[in-house]
Amino acid sequence: MKEKKLTLHIRQYTFDELDETAKMLVERAREAAGDAYAPYSDFRVGTALLLENGTVITGNNQENAAYPSGLCAERVAVFYAGARYPDVAIVALALTARRPEGFTVEPAYPCGACRQVLLEAENRSGKPIRLIMAGRNHADVVDSVKELLPVSFDKRFLE
Repeated sequence: MKEKKLTLHIRQYTFDELDETAKMLVERAREAAGDAYAPYSDFRVGTALLLENGTVITGNNQENAAYPSGLCAERVAVFYAGARYPDVAIVALALTARRPEGFTVEPAYPCGACRQVLLEAENRSGKPIRLIMAGRNHADVVDSVKELLPVSFDKRFLE
């Protein structure tokens, strides 16, 4: 038997330690969370992604009474970016979540489906996407989606 050991490289920053671009993306993600349609869970997620051309796109979760019919904030933003700017790479994506009492203390991370979609966007462009997951007082940052999905499914399995 062989054993593989995986290690994640997640950096934790206070907001003062974030660079100006990351701070701006977190603020835009927080604004987007306020507009989420989450009448069932009251868990409002917002994202802001930065494209290589300087465009910032925001997204938020959109729930539905038939739960599988809703869509996460990350995929809302990534799919809009792909539809509007199909050949422009995503440089970074900030994610934040709030409950009625305020933003979550710990950063929320993308769900498995969103990680897969983000990985596809990263692979398509051939460039890493920096992920900034922001909680109330700090942010966890990775330099590539592959850090959060190190053992993944991609096009090589379909060839």
